[in-house]
Amino acid sequence: MAICRLKSLVSLSKCNSFFISSPIRTFSSSQVPPPHLQNVGFIGLGNMGSRMANNLIKAGFRLTVHDANSDVLEMFSQMGVPTKKTPYEVSEACDVVITMLPSSAHVIDVYTGPNGLLHGGKLLRPWLLIDSSTIDPQTSRNLSATVSNYILKEKKGDWEMPFQLDAPVSGSVIAAESGTLTFMVGGSEEAFLAAKPLFFSMGKSAIYCGRPGSGSVSYILITKAAKICNNLALAVSMLGISEALALGQSLGVSASTLTQIFNCSSARCWSSDAYNPVPGLMEGVPSSRDYNGGFASKLMAKDLNLAVESAKLAGCKYPLTSQAQKIYAELCSSGHEAKDFSCAFRHYYSGEDEPLDQ
Repeated sequence: MAICRLKSLVSLSKCNSFFISSPIRTFSSSQVPPPHLQNVGFIGLGNMGSRMANNLIKAGFRLTVHDANSDVLEMFSQMGVPTKKTPYEVSEACDVVITMLPSSAHVIDVYTGPNGLLHGGKLLRPWLLIDSSTIDPQTSRNLSATVSNYILKEKKGDWEMPFQLDAPVSGSVIAAESGTLTFMVGGSEEAFLAAKPLFFSMGKSAIYCGRPGSGSVSYILITKAAKICNNLALAVSMLGISEALALGQSLGVSASTLTQIFNCSSARCWSSDAYNPVPGLMEGVPSSRDYNGGFASKLMAKDLNLAVESAKLAGCKYPLTSQAQKIYAELCSSGHEAKDFSCAFRHYYSGEDEPLDQ
């Protein structure tokens, strides 16, 4: 799986100027990163994380990175980026550490494992830990509580204790590449404001969701719930568009014709006009490259599992969530777990490729 991910990163770098030689993007044309943000660690260099890290480098931050895949680390090393063998080594070298990992188990290991970020007793060098992974709320709550028991090895400016921000993202690999992600951020408002240069070097917006104890629901529940609901809506939208386009083809209406209709009518949505699932209709999206290099179906299946669990806990009806969960589980069990989630058009609905010139 790691080799497949590396191949995906290499192929996309050729197509999308992944390497640092691409045009510089900064959070401000007249500023350099402030002292408390200059040394940034980044852990998790998959399809999303690698591009987020690259945008931070282009914005002028001094990055140190770690990933379980040594081949990916070698790629960054060849670009002149310092790499570390363990999360703890990243922690010891940085003032801020960002994690972008695929599951709760990965996050727990990176934070609390034998060589994790919190390995050094109750003392931390980083004043700020930012987790952008999509994981279950309970894991996030536990980690936040654990970090609150730590103290800084030395004061960093006005910061006397470590903070954690929960900052899941909305946006595809394309958005990670172009630096147009949306961050949903919870935690200390002061830490959020101080970290905004980081968020706006990787994204177009950062929405502050609150701090611990604000309102009747904790900030972690708010950020995780927002991300879970967003991806639920995205899954249902993609399946709806895929189903309609495949049905149209079966009834003799080309997907290109339907897409034109959708995109100037009430069916218009992101899955149709920005991330079309029909191979041949749109350049620069996963469907144009055999569904490689996007948001993996296994990750969508994971998010739908979280949505089902959340709906059960909340006592809400979830018929569309349940059906979408079954479809993506079937895609994964059929060997398409690494393909972008838009592959449902081809591999579930048996839709056909449709070259633009047909």
